[in-house]
Amino acid sequence: MRISKEEVAKIAHLARLEIGEADLGRFAGQLTDILDYMDILNEVDTSQTEPLYSPVEHETPYREDEARSECSKEEVMRNAPRSDGEYFLVPKVV
Repeated sequence: MRISKEEVAKIAHLARLEIGEADLGRFAGQLTDILDYMDILNEVDTSQTEPLYSPVEHETPYREDEARSECSKEEVMRNAPRSDGEYFLVPKVV
């Protein structure tokens, strides 16, 4: 399936992307290559293949959710661009 420069420009417009005229041909070729490869993959017989979410079988490790303090208040406040020693000072937003 061939993708034209006009189709790339339309896709870019819909995605709110600015693509220069020089890049339209390059992206058209790349998208054409991707769609051609998808056509090859569609020819593979997967009727006897079980669907799976991941090729790796693993379980999610769980841990107890416990609150703990890893940094002192002074350490945290040292990273603030502005503070009064007690709170972060931020610009007023109206």
